[in-house]
Amino acid sequence: MIKASIVSVGNEILSGQTVDTNAAHLSTELLSIGVPVVSSYAVRDEIDAIVRGLDLASADAEVVLATGGLGPTDDDLTRQALARFLGVELELQDELLEIIEKFFVSRDRQMAEKNKIQAYIPAGAKALANIGTAPGIMAESKGKLFFALPGVPMEMKRMFEESVRPELERFAGGQAVVVKKLKCFGAGESTIAEMLGTMMQRGRNPLINCTVSSGIITLHIIATAEDKEKAEQMAEKDKKLLQSTLGELIYGVGDQSLAQIVGEKLAQQGKTIAVAESCTGGLLAKLLTDIPGSSKYFTYGWITYSNQAKISELGVPADMIQEYGAVSEQVAESMALAARKKAGTDYAIGITGIAGPTGGTEQKPVGLVYIGVDSDNGCDTRRCLFFGDRQFIRLRAAQTVLNILRLKLNI
Repeated sequence: MIKASIVSVGNEILSGQTVDTNAAHLSTELLSIGVPVVSSYAVRDEIDAIVRGLDLASADAEVVLATGGLGPTDDDLTRQALARFLGVELELQDELLEIIEKFFVSRDRQMAEKNKIQAYIPAGAKALANIGTAPGIMAESKGKLFFALPGVPMEMKRMFEESVRPELERFAGGQAVVVKKLKCFGAGESTIAEMLGTMMQRGRNPLINCTVSSGIITLHIIATAEDKEKAEQMAEKDKKLLQSTLGELIYGVGDQSLAQIVGEKLAQQGKTIAVAESCTGGLLAKLLTDIPGSSKYFTYGWITYSNQAKISELGVPADMIQEYGAVSEQVAESMALAARKKAGTDYAIGITGIAGPTGGTEQKPVGLVYIGVDSDNGCDTRRCLFFGDRQFIRLRAAQTVLNILRLKLNI
């Protein structure tokens, strides 16, 4: 199987001033076409450092993608480093220079002399078209492919889709790869790995990879065969086996979100929902209404962050809060019951908790969240304890609500 390595160029990445979203995007896109990323390097804006990064990356993989350092300024040194790595000179491409000059003319701007460097590429390499002024570069050496892409995310993404992806498909030489994704929630990565056993062994075909993001576990089924039909059959067989093994832990396929699945089920069943949130501060309502067409099922939302708001807006008894505390099973249930009564919906949610980083006690630590889900079948109240920072705790609480709803709607 063809493997890839990424070299991210830029002092701003190493200093933390810029988050390297390019590497994350490339890793996702490469995996989707069956080319796993096996290593990633971040290097400073120096020719020696970039050459060293290219050398390390090429030792790891058959495909190397470098991002950044293709601009016109003195610290943009990727083209020079790639030429040195390949053992060739930079050559001026007159057609590239003409394209760059026309770019500035079309915008009624004067091209600076420094922009001329962008028309130079390593001898024997191929220029890749860009919507900006910095052409990308592709070179083939010792049976391996090298790409230099812009650091501007929008330019990099478009160049990958239009120029890199087709080259990688050619480079695969007829190897057919099919990738299917299953989305899971409700169990940890290690639990799922134990359930799958030998199915996740390295070297297996189809290969099953696991990625985790904010509690969502994505299983990638990567099948490789001599033709696409055979690879599709292999991937589909493993997909059915995973679904049989993991059951309701799997909530969707591809890039489906929990909110999308819940929304589809509510719409299909003609059900409605209202939410009353405290610690999540409206995040659950946002996730639900991020889905186009959510007005079919989402009706009301309350953010009752203070005790007074819980009392005045939802009618939570003051003596209940006094006796049990705002973060309690009783208050979560009362919030859910009141929201459903006021909204007249099929389902209503009450969430109250301690998102942190302060406010926790030994009895009620940071991360403690109570969730109430009221419906015709009564109010189901859960006690949850999440670990992480404030943002993570709030997101996991909202996701957990969505998962509870999903399971209740699985009829």
